[in-house]
Amino acid sequence: MAIGSWCERSLVIFFSFLGENNPSSNWTVKQTFLHTNYTVEISLTLNKVFVMKFLQTFILFLVLNFGALGIGSIFTNRGVVSDWYQNLSKAPWTPSGWVFGAAWTTIMICFTFYMAYLWPQVDNRRVLLILFVLQWLLNVSWNPVFFYYHNVRLGLLIIVALTFLVGYFMLKFWPDLGVKSTLILPYFLWLLIATSLNAYVAFKN
Repeated sequence: MAIGSWCERSLVIFFSFLGENNPSSNWTVKQTFLHTNYTVEISLTLNKVFVMKFLQTFILFLVLNFGALGIGSIFTNRGVVSDWYQNLSKAPWTPSGWVFGAAWTTIMICFTFYMAYLWPQVDNRRVLLILFVLQWLLNVSWNPVFFYYHNVRLGLLIIVALTFLVGYFMLKFWPDLGVKSTLILPYFLWLLIATSLNAYVAFKN
């Protein structure tokens, strides 16, 4: 009984998280136990329209978010090995190079889920789209400003603006998403770290 109950609870939690605030989605879980062997029979029904729309939205934002990373990496990969960057006085808490890649990959996956959940929940999608595009432009523009033009102070202004914007996302849309809003938290926390690194370079060089 314990194994069956654990499976049922796990599925209920997962699908309720997927379908929360979507009345068009529904699911059922059924258990069957035979003698000493546990057989769990599961019947799940999710509204196909909701699932397809969610997947389409997820893929769209996934492409946009990783597209931003791809554009930024063009400047970052060349910039970090340049003499200019190597000779900068950098913050003692600057992470190793691989940490940046791992962090941004995780951040963009979480942010993609965040946007895919948020998109069908908001009433004014035009405002959400404007905020997302502004976030995208700030994110992409920081890399050439910092690594190509070596304008660390303008870079600091950009990343501060991006940090405030992501924080605004989290607070403004919390009533719409509730606990799912924590998906944008890694983005916000990493920007705080990145801002401190940029600020150190700006004031120590």
